[in-house]
This record gives sequence, C-alpha cells and structure tokens, in this order.
Amino acid sequence: MRERDGGGLPARPTPDTMDAVTSNAHSRRPRVGILGGGPGGYEAALVAAQLGADVTVVEDEGLGGSAVLTDVVPSKTLIATAEAMTAVAGSTELGLRFPGGPGPDTEASGSVGVDLGRVNHRVKALARAQSDDIRTRLEKEGVRLLSGRGRLDGPQGLQVVSGEDAGAHVDVDTVLVSVGSSPRTLPAAQPDGERILTWKQLYDLDSLPERMIVVGSGVTGAEFAGAYNALGADVVLVSSRDRVLPGEDADAAEVLEDVFRRRGMTVMSRSRAQAAERHGDTVTVTLADGRTVEGSHCLIAVGAIPNTADIGLAEAGVDVADSGHVSVDRVSRTSARGVYAAGDCTGVFPLASVAAMQGRIAMWHSLGDAVNPLALRSVSSNIFTSPEIATVGWTQAQIDSGEAQGQIVKLPLSTNARAKMLGIHDGFVKLFCRTGSGTVIGGVIVAPRASELIFPLTLAVEKRLNVDDVAHAFTVYPSLSGSLAEAARQLHVMG
Repeated sequence: MRERDGGGLPARPTPDTMDAVTSNAHSRRPRVGILGGGPGGYEAALVAAQLGADVTVVEDEGLGGSAVLTDVVPSKTLIATAEAMTAVAGSTELGLRFPGGPGPDTEASGSVGVDLGRVNHRVKALARAQSDDIRTRLEKEGVRLLSGRGRLDGPQGLQVVSGEDAGAHVDVDTVLVSVGSSPRTLPAAQPDGERILTWKQLYDLDSLPERMIVVGSGVTGAEFAGAYNALGADVVLVSSRDRVLPGEDADAAEVLEDVFRRRGMTVMSRSRAQAAERHGDTVTVTLADGRTVEGSHCLIAVGAIPNTADIGLAEAGVDVADSGHVSVDRVSRTSARGVYAAGDCTGVFPLASVAAMQGRIAMWHSLGDAVNPLALRSVSSNIFTSPEIATVGWTQAQIDSGEAQGQIVKLPLSTNARAKMLGIHDGFVKLFCRTGSGTVIGGVIVAPRASELIFPLTLAVEKRLNVDDVAHAFTVYPSLSGSLAEAARQLHVMG
C-alpha cells in the first residue's frame, strides 16, 4: 500500500524513489508469451530468449506443432519412401535387373513391395524425435513450456484452459499468436479416422489402401496422391478444377499431371466431390454431377482452416478476417498493441519457413532489435511430388498479365547431359529476368530434388543478381544445375 499524506493523496515521489522505480523497470526482463509451439512459435521463442526475454510457450499437441507431428515432417518422410519406390521403378532403364520377381527380370514391377505399417511407425518415430529435439533446445535456452490449450487473457496475458497445465496464467508484455491450422472437411464427408481420412490421420494405417480416392488436387492432395501411387496403391485423384495444382505454374502442373496419368493414376478433372460415405470396407464418393467413385479409402485434402476460434482474439482487440485468419502487417503486428501473429493462422503464406520468419521478425521488432519487414518475393517453395516443383519470385502468370515486366527462358531437362545419365525425361528449368536490366526476378524448376536446385535462384532473386552474374558462375559438368547457367546465358542482352 502506498503512503498517503494528510490530505489523502499519494505521497509525492522524491528524486531517489523515482530513480529506484526507473531502475526496476529497466532491470526487469521483457516478458514474452507465445501461443503455439509450431515453427512460428518455437523459432520466435529462440530469438526472444537470445535477446534476453523471459519466454513462455503454451502448446497443446507437442513442440513443433502440426508441422512436425502431423504435417510437414511426417508427409515428407512418407514421400521419401515413395521416392525410393519411384527410383526402383525407373531403374531398369539404367540396366538394372530384378531376378526372382513375378515377371521378367528386366521389369521392376512387383519385385519390391512396401510394409506401410513399418513405414508409418518410422514416420511417427521421426516426428516424435524431432519434437523432442525442439523441446530440448527450448529448455536449454531457458524457455518455460506449458502443456495445454491456451487462450489470450487480454493483450497482456495468457491462460491455459485445459490440459496438463490447466489453470496456469502468465502476465506478459508481448504476445505472439501462432496457433496454426487444421484440415478442412466437407459437411457430407466427415472423417472417421479409418476409411475417410484427413492428412493428420493417414499415419495410423497398417496396410496399403487397395484403392485410395484423394479429394482435392492442391499441394497436399497432389503430394499424397503421387506418394500412394508410387507405393503401389490404385489412386483416383478428384479435382474440382481443370488441372492439378491450379494455383501453381501451368507448365509445371501439366508435366505433373502427364506423369500421374502415365504412372497409372486416374485423374478426374472438373469433378467436384460433394459427399463421401463409408459402407463397411468401401467408401463411396459422390460428385456434384451425380457420378460416384468407389474405393477402399478416401483422403479429404480440400484445404485448411486457421485455429483461431475461441482463443480470446476479439476480447484482446485483434482483428480477424471472415476466413478466421489474423490480420498482420509485414513485421507481424496485429491490430492490438503488443500482440503479434505468425504462421498459417495469418494466411500470409502457408509454409513452415515463412511461419518461422514471421515469428523471428515479431520478436526482433517487439524487443527493439534490427529488423527487415517480411519480403515474400524471395520466398522459395517446393511441392514434394515426383518430379518436385520448386518456385521463387514472380510467376509467369504475372509476367503474362503485365503485372511484372520480364523475359522468360524455359529449358527442358531432356537436353541436359546429367539428366540423360540419370534417366530423367520429365521436367524443365524456367528463368525470369527483368526486361532491360536483366535482373533475376523468379524461376521454376521441375526436377528430382528441385527443392535443392532452387537455392541458387533464391539467392539470385534475394540479392538482385543479373542474369550475367548467374551465367558467369562456374557449374559442375555434368550437372542438373548446369541448366540454370544455360538459361541465364540465353537471357543475356548485349550491352
């Protein structure tokens, strides 16, 4: 209780007491509360701890969030097995033989099978190990971890409403909301976790589906359709649009759809799924035009919804779009002072790398460190199909529409010496540069391991290199990356 003078008013502070109050305020570590332990959350926690903050993370599913436990890490681990199967299937062209198989020894088909139970056991074990590594790192850095479902208690508080640490409350100076998203479902196609599945539920399957119907031809649908096809399942891909990957480079999508069909996948274009019903061991998918498709399993891959409902955002003064996404600026600030947001719940760019950068930027900004606002033009992304599709910077659609002024060169990999040696027939390198200046502004790579090959183009876009800078750099011969330098040489303009 503060002392009062005879008039009943608070005692006037003296210079000494004022100095003491100021000293205490400056000596107290800034308090950061993070709602969600996915890439946006745990990367933000590491930055905040490095900058001397007192950090608390509230997470209900496990450190790493869905990206580590049920999405990115598990799916790409499964796809790694599928990639090995694809390599085996194409290896007869390289002269390999498979004696003892069901057919001629020059055919790989049927010689190698998959134990999906073992694959999924490995998938889940790797995900748990990655989550444990993140926990260990955060604990080493002194981050306080609370387990349970959290919500905001105004703009300067977090509370745990359920779970192991239910009832805990944390007062903070800065809040980061990084709660991710969950699979979207259809009203008449509700998952049961056994035959009708979301991508989070696939890893409990013990045996390979006889016939997998994949509803949705976006990134998630295309990746899983390609993976299960490679593993040996009969796959039907139901697409409501006129092609797979409708939001991606049209040339890349055309290559992938051609590969899918050639490998035996049924691709149903312009076919909107309306319902999915299970009858024993059979799933029937009904399309909008009345047609039906039957299979043993059905994967619903029709997008995601942000996990922003009932976490106290409105009460804290945070603006949320009709879609449920939190509105943020380029330094991750929301409409409420001291409240930041990162990751899929913001709808900025649903990539783990972007979520992590948003989280770091939020902490750099809130704690007064040097910061550059988020620049999406230099974000590279990859679709883990076979072949992979990697992109960075401006797109051909933007150039064709006049939104960006650019020149384009596209080189098929079929002319690349290294590709011929590896038996690669599908794919290409596409490079975009600014008209006149020759500055590299974007590119697309369709190839095995395109996720690795895109890095030089990302550097070129990030550092605003000229096509001549790329063209004059040495590349190994023979190599797939040699096509990047060749594309740059073809874009050279004499000075």
